[in-house]
Amino acid sequence: MVNHPKLRIIPLGGIDEFGKNITVFEYDKDIIVVDCGSMFPKDDMLGIDLVIPDASYLVANKDRVRGYVFTHGHEDHIGAIPYVASQVPAPLYGSRLTMALIENKLKEHHVTGVTLNTVQPRQVIKLGCFTVRFIKVTHSIPGAFALAITCPVGTVVCSGDFKIDFTPIDGEMTDLHTLAALGNSGVLALLCESTNVERPGYTMSECKIGDTFKAQMTNAQGRVIIAMFSSNVGRLQQVVDCAVRFNRKVCFVGRSMVNVSQVAMELGELHVPEGYLLELDDLDRFRDDELVILTTGSQGEPLAGLTRMAFSEHRKLQIKPSDKVIISASAIPGNEIFVSRVINQLYRCGADVIYDAMAAVHVSGHACQEEIKLFHALVHPKYFIPVHGEYRMLWQHGEMAESMGMPRQNIILPENGQVIELGPDSVSIAGEVPTGTVLVDGLGIGDVGNVVLRDRKHLSQDGLIIVAMAFDRTNCVLVSGPDVISRGFVYVRENEDLIEGIRGNVRNIIASYGRIEGSDWPSIKTRIKDELHHYIFEKIKRNPMILPVIVDLG
Repeated sequence: MVNHPKLRIIPLGGIDEFGKNITVFEYDKDIIVVDCGSMFPKDDMLGIDLVIPDASYLVANKDRVRGYVFTHGHEDHIGAIPYVASQVPAPLYGSRLTMALIENKLKEHHVTGVTLNTVQPRQVIKLGCFTVRFIKVTHSIPGAFALAITCPVGTVVCSGDFKIDFTPIDGEMTDLHTLAALGNSGVLALLCESTNVERPGYTMSECKIGDTFKAQMTNAQGRVIIAMFSSNVGRLQQVVDCAVRFNRKVCFVGRSMVNVSQVAMELGELHVPEGYLLELDDLDRFRDDELVILTTGSQGEPLAGLTRMAFSEHRKLQIKPSDKVIISASAIPGNEIFVSRVINQLYRCGADVIYDAMAAVHVSGHACQEEIKLFHALVHPKYFIPVHGEYRMLWQHGEMAESMGMPRQNIILPENGQVIELGPDSVSIAGEVPTGTVLVDGLGIGDVGNVVLRDRKHLSQDGLIIVAMAFDRTNCVLVSGPDVISRGFVYVRENEDLIEGIRGNVRNIIASYGRIEGSDWPSIKTRIKDELHHYIFEKIKRNPMILPVIVDLG
């Protein structure tokens, strides 16, 4: 009896987290990759700019990678592609907007030798033994797809990020007909997003936000400043339409806002009538009640446009008491503190602030329970793998599938790095592959690890003491020092007794050695650190980082 290969599905990110979405599909000698996203750094990742998935499994198998396919153009699905594609080059496939956004990223990172391919809804491509069908879904960015991935074992449907909006801004609804046809022909497995699985009912239509913008602009006396995700092109269009209705000019502020709006206008996804688009330097020529400013910073990012305006750090714009500021987004889990900080500062500036707790200024781009159930009912898979959400969401999604008739043994709650093997009539966990996170800090990729982060956290909490001295081994005498330099620990002039105690401890340690050889210095430094830690903690209950610096004069 011949043992045919099984389909292997390997999530390298995006499980039990929001962001870093990347999933490997592997059959025999062929691999395709679905999405390649990044993630916001967590609070304890001090100084980190970006978090990307560990792609070492792809690097080890790069000769087998036939291509990358993308569900849509959000950062959590495309943000890591410059870093991964530079190591594992292969053709890229996605919608017009998705490919345009990726092209900008590749140019910015000077990544060449990668082919970008634009696909249309219902188009089918072949990558090795795989065929991939792109299925239109509605989301908070144009050009979003679900995927039907077929190999000799069967067809797997990946929902991507979606909601079922019957009145979308671009007029293109989720392709329920194709999903139903796939369900009728037989679907082996469904990978479905779980972001809003805890919310009952249906997600409100995006077009409802336009009514809120109209109401807020009706009574606005000064500038209207709206912060939102730059990729939500449909919402950008609604703001532009409202601005034109009230004869206000529009200005895009913030790097990603400017980049995305330019790309969307070039592709015809965003329409700004002639004469209504302003550059930042042109704002001074118009009255405040003639302006609408669209900016980044809806998540309270320290370097984004809204944050810099609120804290008077922007080169051209500061918040005035006459401004109306609308934050058209909800806080991503983990960003609540940053968003609250910005809102509080906006109030200190005297602005009229509108956010999701006060008015319908945001709707989710993700399906709620009833829409998710409809997706399941149409696709009707044999096996189910919940993705895109924290573990409690994956669990609840599994419970939902079971309530709709899915046998419990056919539901797999995955972990990042797990290898899920699928046969025509079987599913199992078949080991793990290397996975994890890679931290991007400036131009450094992966050079900051747990040890460096631990040191940064230590420095941020307790500060640093440098103990510097010069020692003449020939005459066994301290030539200078020990000098104590404090950074983030204590103010030296106000803690002279403590500083003198530190110096005295170091002198005693040096004196206790008598004659010192060059090979003694490592043990002396270790003893200085240990004894000073004990002394300082006994005195003031603090634990600074201690760095002995000894100049050996021989």
